[in-house]
Amino acid sequence: MKHIRWQLLIALTGVALLGATLAYLALETSFVAYPDWGGTYIEGIAGRPSAINPIFSPYNDVDRDLVALVFNGLTRADENGVLQPDLATQWTISPDGLVYTFTLRADVVWHDGVFFSADDVLYTIHALQDPAYPGPPDLGTFWRTVSVTRVDDLTIRFQLTQPYAPFLDYTTIGILPAHLLQGIAVTDLMAHPFNRRPIGTGPFQVIESTASQVMLEANPRFYGGRPYLNRIILKFYPNYESVFAAYTRGEVEGIARILPAYLPQARQLDRLDLKHARLGGYSLIYLNLSKPIFQDKVVRQALLYALDRQRLIDEVLQGQGVIAHSPIGPSNWAYYSRVPIYPYDAQRAQTLLDGAGWRDSNGDGTRDKDRMELAFNLITPDDATRVALAQAIAQQWQAIGVRATVQIVPTSLLVSQILRPRQFDAVLYEWRTLSNDPDQYENWHQTQVPGSTGLGQNYTGLNDRDISEALETARRTNDQGKRIELYRKFQELFAERVPALLLYYPIYTYGVDVRVQGVTLAPMLTASDRFRYVTKWYLKTKRIAFNVGAEVPTPAPTPTRALPQRLPTSSVPTPAP
Repeated sequence: MKHIRWQLLIALTGVALLGATLAYLALETSFVAYPDWGGTYIEGIAGRPSAINPIFSPYNDVDRDLVALVFNGLTRADENGVLQPDLATQWTISPDGLVYTFTLRADVVWHDGVFFSADDVLYTIHALQDPAYPGPPDLGTFWRTVSVTRVDDLTIRFQLTQPYAPFLDYTTIGILPAHLLQGIAVTDLMAHPFNRRPIGTGPFQVIESTASQVMLEANPRFYGGRPYLNRIILKFYPNYESVFAAYTRGEVEGIARILPAYLPQARQLDRLDLKHARLGGYSLIYLNLSKPIFQDKVVRQALLYALDRQRLIDEVLQGQGVIAHSPIGPSNWAYYSRVPIYPYDAQRAQTLLDGAGWRDSNGDGTRDKDRMELAFNLITPDDATRVALAQAIAQQWQAIGVRATVQIVPTSLLVSQILRPRQFDAVLYEWRTLSNDPDQYENWHQTQVPGSTGLGQNYTGLNDRDISEALETARRTNDQGKRIELYRKFQELFAERVPALLLYYPIYTYGVDVRVQGVTLAPMLTASDRFRYVTKWYLKTKRIAFNVGAEVPTPAPTPTRALPQRLPTSSVPTPAP
């Protein structure tokens, strides 16, 4: 009996010691959750793909989204518009600014396992240069002024006819696989099956493509490291309303874009995480400077002072905008943060108009001068938000004695029938830039006023030699310091002379379910830039233990499948078509 009591005492002591040890370990041990691999993310998009091909994608937002996941360019732009290496490791520019030589990465393979090389770059540029190229005409026209030479497997050289600093931005275009497309006429490429099941070099590869969705799988050999997500499925819907409804039904975990009209409803959904980022471009009111009432700078300044732009953003756009003070966005390296601004000041607007001789002589509520009323038509596209914005602007101007009559035209006709022939007084427009470079030559240089051919995008008709000289000089030098000074001068002149009324920089709103982690947005050129850091998104986590007080453990690097030894291009087998 005594022996049993001793055994019991020893057992109890052991249990107590074990408990104390576990308690100590619990106090001294902590856990950190890290991203893990796996999971499928499903996103709803308004629209349908046309061609998942980088040389055709500028026509279609959905195509651009898919191209961003599947393809890479020689370079890529960060959130400040600064170009970084992508398929190229580096580049050099000759002293005269005419020759650009790119060194390519040696560790890149296409989704089918064939090594990437200079041949692929050569093929892609030749396709863009083809006179029959059916893509954006200005893109083809530009590339036909550039000669391209394959130096060796991993070196490509471009020769320009004149110095052109924005050239590097053109090298962000996705590269196509020569081993699959060589010999296919560019006119046949638009309808080629490749555009439905493309082969790229990007972090995801297309494994299924139907009219209703595209399924993509993580590229295990991606040179940037395997993505955490195993799959991404993009589902297509006819409009934004149906995408929103699909999320509420649980069909998708992400909404590609939430328009201002749906923001109040979106904010009520607890599990929908709203991400916001500034988009490239700006909203503005073009003024036809050939019209007598707009030729006086004071009138243009008064019209801008009279606009309560923050109120327009808050009430009409549900906060989805940032007041614009320059045609160059705040995130761009060339933005001048001290550019003169026009805060809302209705009293100042009225004082300026009084001083310029515009007064309401007959008491009808509209100012006049020399028997001419301060009245004009304000054209807007037939988008509901744009119409509401135009009407709110007209009301604010009416308060200072300016009568603007809102006219609605089909969006499809706005450029061809209104802007290019310059058949307008004023037009509400959103300029969507597709360039990371701050170059504004095509929009505001005096040679870019649309003529008899309808070409050019200086729709206001601005003919200002000072502004033109700053713009033309800035695009001829690769010295970024000099370019910054020239664009500072351009922005100061633009603010002082007010050739158009800048309203706001648009804000993009992205909705993702709270289960989707690692999603970060920074200033974007286009909506497809939401995938800039897609390799870091994740749905699964793993817990790693570490001792309190010790250094937090670093997660294991992203696994990447080992590549075979690179062979000379001539030794790489070409798959059968």
